[in-house]
Amino acid sequence: NVPLPVPTPSREASLTQKLETALGSVCPLLREIMVDFAPFLSKTLVGSHGQELLMEGKGLTTFKNSHSVVELVMLLCSQEWQNSLQKHAGLAFIELINEGRLLSHAMKDHIVRVANEAEFILNRMRADDVLKHADFESQCAQTLLDRREEERMCDHLITAARRRDNVIAGRLLEKVCNILSNKHGAWGYTDPATAKLEFWKLDAWEDDARRRKRFVHNPRGSSHPQATLKAALEHGAPEDAIMQAREEFHAQLASSHMQQSQSSDLMDDSELLTDDRDLDVDLTGPVNISTKARLVAPGIVAPGMMSITSTELYFEVDEDDPEFKRIDPEVLKYCDHLHGKWYFSEVRAIFSRRYLLQNVAIEIFLASRTSIMFAFPDQPTVKRVIKALPRVGVGIKYGIPQTRRASMMSARQLMRNSNMTQKWQRREISNFEYLMFLNTIAGRTYNDLNQYPVFPWVLTNYESKELDLSLPSNYRDLSKPIGALNPSRRAYFEDRYNSWEHESIPPFHYGTHYSTAAFVLNWLIRVEPFTSMFLALQGGKFDNPNRLFSSVALSWKNCQRDTSDVKELIPEFFFLPEMMMNLNRYRLGQLEDGTAVGNVELPPWASSPEEFIRINRMALESEFVSCQLHQWIDLIFGYKQRGPEAVRASNVFYYLTYEGSVDMDVITDVVMKEAIENQIRNFGQTPSQLLMEPHPPRSSAMHLSPMMFSTVPDDVCMTMKFPSNSPIVHISANTYPQLPMPSIVTVTTNQQFALNRWNTNYAASVQSPSYAETPQNQSNNLPLSMDPVLLQTGNNNVSALRRHLGDNFSQKLRIRLNCFVTTVDSRFLVACGFWDNSFRVFSTETAKIVQIVFGHYGVVTCLSRSECNITSDCYIASGSADCTVLLWHWNARSQTIVGEGEVPTPRATLTGHEQPVTAVVISAELGLVVSGSIAGPVLVHTTFGDLLRCLEAPLGFISPENIAMSREGVIVVNYERGNIAAFTINGKRLRHESHNDNLQCLLLSRDGEYLMTAGDKGIVEVWRTFNLALLYAFPSCDSSVRSLALTHDQKFLLAGLATGSIVLFHIDFNRWHHEFQQRY
Repeated sequence: NVPLPVPTPSREASLTQKLETALGSVCPLLREIMVDFAPFLSKTLVGSHGQELLMEGKGLTTFKNSHSVVELVMLLCSQEWQNSLQKHAGLAFIELINEGRLLSHAMKDHIVRVANEAEFILNRMRADDVLKHADFESQCAQTLLDRREEERMCDHLITAARRRDNVIAGRLLEKVCNILSNKHGAWGYTDPATAKLEFWKLDAWEDDARRRKRFVHNPRGSSHPQATLKAALEHGAPEDAIMQAREEFHAQLASSHMQQSQSSDLMDDSELLTDDRDLDVDLTGPVNISTKARLVAPGIVAPGMMSITSTELYFEVDEDDPEFKRIDPEVLKYCDHLHGKWYFSEVRAIFSRRYLLQNVAIEIFLASRTSIMFAFPDQPTVKRVIKALPRVGVGIKYGIPQTRRASMMSARQLMRNSNMTQKWQRREISNFEYLMFLNTIAGRTYNDLNQYPVFPWVLTNYESKELDLSLPSNYRDLSKPIGALNPSRRAYFEDRYNSWEHESIPPFHYGTHYSTAAFVLNWLIRVEPFTSMFLALQGGKFDNPNRLFSSVALSWKNCQRDTSDVKELIPEFFFLPEMMMNLNRYRLGQLEDGTAVGNVELPPWASSPEEFIRINRMALESEFVSCQLHQWIDLIFGYKQRGPEAVRASNVFYYLTYEGSVDMDVITDVVMKEAIENQIRNFGQTPSQLLMEPHPPRSSAMHLSPMMFSTVPDDVCMTMKFPSNSPIVHISANTYPQLPMPSIVTVTTNQQFALNRWNTNYAASVQSPSYAETPQNQSNNLPLSMDPVLLQTGNNNVSALRRHLGDNFSQKLRIRLNCFVTTVDSRFLVACGFWDNSFRVFSTETAKIVQIVFGHYGVVTCLSRSECNITSDCYIASGSADCTVLLWHWNARSQTIVGEGEVPTPRATLTGHEQPVTAVVISAELGLVVSGSIAGPVLVHTTFGDLLRCLEAPLGFISPENIAMSREGVIVVNYERGNIAAFTINGKRLRHESHNDNLQCLLLSRDGEYLMTAGDKGIVEVWRTFNLALLYAFPSCDSSVRSLALTHDQKFLLAGLATGSIVLFHIDFNRWHHEFQQRY
């Protein structure tokens, strides 16, 4: 047994303390209840004998006075109080306890529920806080990235601007040095012994027919002696050829070191100057788009970054990219757009393009008559870029609205929406122009050698001494592809197609293509920059001479017998004779028979490269080609390009040459992707398919009409005499039917001009004899009527001043035909020769001076206006006694000559003459200005002011007086004493003749095929421009002819006489011109 604990003072103290702790807070409440409810409780709490426990004894006193917990506990634990409480309050106490328990449980559930809800709310608030914090951090990080990207972009643009400025500064310095150091400059040399070989390159300038014909100086050009030496060593050339190549190589190497040391010092100075200078880069707005892009240019694909603001387009090459570092530096030096900036105002057209058979590229055509091509990562980027560029569509030439949607159209959509097919059928455009249109919309471009424009072989006879273009046997069958012209070779290709068995490669007729980069470079190997591109492709050496393009006849034979040669031609075969000439004197090696490869061997029927190109173009425009060209179009661009029709036509190529044959986006293997890209580059690319149905044929040239039965009209249509009897020194025929008042503007030597009305409804009254009648009102049927102001005024009438230019002309200048030009609408007349060294713009309605233009330091001696349509701007060139030519911009909207500010300023200053300028002519289409001076040369400048060349006149041909230039690129110069010479725009003299008449004027037909001259003898003669062969002489006039003009339809020739009369001649170029350019 465990003994009970013995009470000790410490234990008693511990028990009292526990009671105090447990009931210390309850006892005061109990005392207050007992005291406050004593009257009621005293009746209830009674003892065993009926006594009131609260009132009797010490109960109430204890509750009132005692503060001891022990004392209160002892009272309540007494026997009487225990019995009374158990009897009267036990049940209530139990109910209270139960109610307390229930309340406790309910309260616990409520508290738990509230706590859970509070925890949920707190958790959600904490989650929201976390999300807000994460979002805040993300926004901060994105803002930081955007700021860094913005800073990087600003730095990129500033760096690009610095590099661009450096490039521009270098070009300007090079231009200034060329101006000073050429033989017509201040530092020019004249000693032929010290003259260096000039190198030339083909310029990227395109004319309206997309022909690139202009050659410019190539300061970085060479004869590539290293390539010659390498080729000689590899191909086993004779020892003497190898030694000669070594000597040339070392000489070139020494020269290049010297030039490099000089130019590098100069470049360092310019770079230092650029870096030290504060550059104000005006982006004129935020960067709307910045994306990775590749510049696709001939021979290179340069990676970089494109940025587009609200008004400008930038491209900056990434020089650190490995792909850029692999580009051959010799090719890279011919790319002008590595650090490019273009204003939106320069953009003329935007086409969607393919790159490696994927629709991820665009080509932008510029006002500078060049184009740039960019490839992007994907098609959505292409759309974003097009939407950020100006809304120009594909230009105004093809009859398609200028919208961004047009720029995104597929080739087939462009074909369907254009009006060019109808124009070609109606013979409003030539075969060449139509083929260039098809190539352009089908994605063929000069910028990608793998997608170069393709043209057909049209002739088959390259061996005869004479070529008759009227014989069908001399023409190729255009209904068959080039590989199927030879029956035996066609059988070979068809047998290969039919016997082909391969699981993954579809059958094909031809393993090689008709157009590849290698073929293009082989055709153009003699022309820079294609020479450098060819060498880069061949590992820095010229190819085996037997494989080079050396003979037209041999190339045609290879296309008929070689199973790996099915190539077609390129556009240059129809306009670029320089491709046949080794102008840069490359040593291309020797053939197997020992013949040196130099100029291309031409067919016997072509006496010169110009003759070959001319005849080849005539063949292209012939009726034999016109009537079957649509069949060739079906093969290359149409429904016979793919599918069953291509199989039937033996026209199936390797499958990787076709659009849609492979989707590069789904190929993830880098090695596989690169291999396919290389195959696409090397095997050629078929143009986009334009038509799914046969192409319509061209309409026949033999249109039957009543005019065919009319007799030829008389040469002289009418003569009109002016009252003043003053020589008519200038005639402008502004006879466009769209004008509100077609007119003939004439100017006489007494400074009087006339606005003579032209009758566009005039028809020659000559009929066949059996139907000849006299018109009832013959005067109303005259083509030309005199200015009514001159008819209404007498010689002494004041209103005659409405047609007078004033008396401020210099007495030292002889007023001639090139002292005046008019606007296309005849509203304004520009005149020169004033004593204050100005030229002036007059209103033809009032003869009031609209504008006086100063710029020369001598009397302005001659004027010329570039070709333009009714609403377009144009150039005006002014030559002066100060030996310069200034180029001005005529704004059609403001009807004034404009400049950078309020005062007219010239666009360019052309120098090189040492005597007063006597004649000038300008062509905006060709971008050339040709000018001549007294006893001096004829100089050819670009419209940017660069001197290209001097036209070397024949011996005894001095002082050019009149100059004419055709859109075909032929320049005709009339020298003193009736001498005439014809040149190409690239300086080659075609022909010269000495005339027995002192010529006063010359004029070219619109196509440049015919030249009209007249002079003191009063005889107007027609010549063929190409060879200066005299074709026809009109009846002699009664006095000297001072001016000539052709009407817009080229049916009438007007001659201004020294007696003050105009003679109107009927002229029909078709009688000398069978098919080329006139009858399509």
